[in-house]
Amino acid sequence: MQEDHVKLLLAEIGRINAALERLAGPAPAINDWNAADVFVWSPARQHLQPVKRPNRIDIELIRGVDHVRDILVDNTVRFARGLPANNVLLWGARGMGKSSLVKSVHALAAKETGSGLKLVEVHREDISTLPALMEILKDAPAPIIIFCDDLSFDHDDTSYKSLKAALDGGVEGRPDNVLLYATSNRRHLLPRDMMENEQSTAINPSEAVEEKVSLSDRFGLWLGFYKCSQTEYLEMIDGYAGHFELDLPAEQLHAEALEWATTRGSRSGRVAWQYVQDLAGRLGKPLVK
Repeated sequence: MQEDHVKLLLAEIGRINAALERLAGPAPAINDWNAADVFVWSPARQHLQPVKRPNRIDIELIRGVDHVRDILVDNTVRFARGLPANNVLLWGARGMGKSSLVKSVHALAAKETGSGLKLVEVHREDISTLPALMEILKDAPAPIIIFCDDLSFDHDDTSYKSLKAALDGGVEGRPDNVLLYATSNRRHLLPRDMMENEQSTAINPSEAVEEKVSLSDRFGLWLGFYKCSQTEYLEMIDGYAGHFELDLPAEQLHAEALEWATTRGSRSGRVAWQYVQDLAGRLGKPLVK
């Protein structure tokens, strides 16, 4: 009887342990820093997913943003070499190559410095998990750039507080081996009507939005991207056509590219790339990056 009682007790303990393991979820995955240079943060597993073939283009193909490109390269190279550098907010017109520039500059700085510089992308919906990510990154054997693409915050969205904590570093301070780069269409990361509404209904309008607007102030560098001129747009087209050897008379190339931009209602790096993809398809030529 006693042996049966012990067996029942052990079986019950086993069931309890199994239930606790299910509640706890899967164990955190082991992060392999040698697996890649670019990773995507997966908060559910506390895991950095390696990206074997990052979607990026050669930095020489990014035209019309020479000034901000040079500033970002300098900041990134200094950071990769262990020197002081700033968090960066790249803001402005859509389609002007903000995210492409971040990825290309990362590749350039990693190659130039041989530092093993890593890029970790954090999806917009995972911003609230930045403190957990920081805890992992502080022990990484290489400098890390956290990259948040197309970042903005809407009404009643409080996840910006996690970003502010990550930028400031809280009590411990931001790890010396981590920087944050973010792209946004909004200079202050908030919609204008949200700020104006809070100002109009607050007892002290200047204080009502100070906490949220001050988020962008925590980026040491603001790099603005503006709509490109027709000349800059055609320079982008010529750069792509030359790089990928798309043989078309310059006059015809420009005429088609301008017509393409007209149908899209804008001129930008993205529109130029979309035209080049269409042209390459018509010419039967693959775009080998």
